[in-house]
Amino acid sequence: MVTNKIRDSVEITRWDRKYRSDFIRLNREWIERFFCLEESDLKILGDPEGEIIDKGGEIFLALNRGKVVGCCALMYHPDTGRHELAKMAVSPAEQGKGIGFLLGVALLKYAGEHGVTDIFLEANTRLAASVRLYHKLGFRQVEAKNPMYDRCNLYMEKILGH
Repeated sequence: MVTNKIRDSVEITRWDRKYRSDFIRLNREWIERFFCLEESDLKILGDPEGEIIDKGGEIFLALNRGKVVGCCALMYHPDTGRHELAKMAVSPAEQGKGIGFLLGVALLKYAGEHGVTDIFLEANTRLAASVRLYHKLGFRQVEAKNPMYDRCNLYMEKILGH
């Protein structure tokens, strides 16, 4: 449950280039802590605007008293016509406070408002708290469909109601 204190101090905002270094830092931090950066990571983190925004996606950031403490992206894959929840990260000091949930809710709301019918994500069962969050957001495990990352052993999707 997200406490009112956290809800009151955290603002979810959409992409602005001024947040680029924070987006990269947060993602490198969690990936390098548990895994290794892969070619796909380097491509996306090297050009978030080109790989996410310019392709019809969006990036969301969580600010706590003006400091970026979390992020996630809604990526559109033109080759498949599908949308992905990707690059979700929360600063270690801010984890467990419901910030990931707030980011996920903002992403799902935006997706629904923009006609997205389903969203998939790739995860790893080693990140148990993340997997619990995805279930809480309504994602369900499905059979993997051409995973993009070697580190992923779990494929989930959510069908959005219209």
